[in-house]
Amino acid sequence: MKSLSHILGISLLAFCLSSPAFGEPPRSIKIGVLNDASGPYSDNAGEGSVTAAKMAAEDFMQKHPDFKVEIIAADHQNKADVGVGIARRWIDQENIDAVADVPNSAVGLAVNEVVRGTKAGLIASSAASSDLTGKHCSPNTIQWTFDTWATSHTIGDYLMHHGGKKWYFIATDNALGKSMVRDGTSVIKSSGGTVIGSVNVPINNADYASFILQADSSGADVIAFATAGGDTINLIKQSSEFGLKQNGRSFAALLTTTNNISSRPPPSTPVCILRCGPIWKRPSLREPTTPRRSSGN
Repeated sequence: MKSLSHILGISLLAFCLSSPAFGEPPRSIKIGVLNDASGPYSDNAGEGSVTAAKMAAEDFMQKHPDFKVEIIAADHQNKADVGVGIARRWIDQENIDAVADVPNSAVGLAVNEVVRGTKAGLIASSAASSDLTGKHCSPNTIQWTFDTWATSHTIGDYLMHHGGKKWYFIATDNALGKSMVRDGTSVIKSSGGTVIGSVNVPINNADYASFILQADSSGADVIAFATAGGDTINLIKQSSEFGLKQNGRSFAALLTTTNNISSRPPPSTPVCILRCGPIWKRPSLREPTTPRRSSGN
């Protein structure tokens, strides 16, 4: 949460000050942090992103006392229609200059269309679908931190060169999961591998038993979790509880953040390959994105 929140807080002000849509820098800017306040992505974003944005605004205004930065926030409840309604109200009635964060790619893609053609911008620091910079690319949108092409190709290329030729995906049944499976399948096939199966699971699911056992019996070299946030944590923990044996198999979590790693599973958890976004550290150091092996030990 800290790395994502710090990146968000800094990028908010950078976008607003540099965007040509604003012309000459105004004397005030209003930014709406739109995210998941209580669902599976709330640990990655949630209140942490709101707090970081407010801290960044305070730091900026201390150096520029004649410039006001206002931060407001709302919960999209992981529903695209709710997110769209909030974004439209912010733009039409509250004269917001930018919408930021937006975990949940379905919500992010919907808000992307709301801001298109307006004077407002979208900083998608948590919406990961590569469609935001692909078929739905908009001049009003900046995608920050990560996307599904990067997450899938980082781990996909690494494991394809380390014996992972046959893959099975457990994916959330939403825009994020579909994008990760699509982008992952692309690098797997281009490297001579095969996807032998996949299963879609509901977002914020509590019981993954049948999906885990189905993946375990598939004969795949790699079981890939095309999920995020609390869903990924639950999948890793429940895989451990079911006593899945390695048997030469790799487990890959395609999209994780540092706080996901901090939610350490039991020591019996199978080794899992993780992919994290850039980690921001004061004053200006960002660690490169590299595959990371993690276990409960």
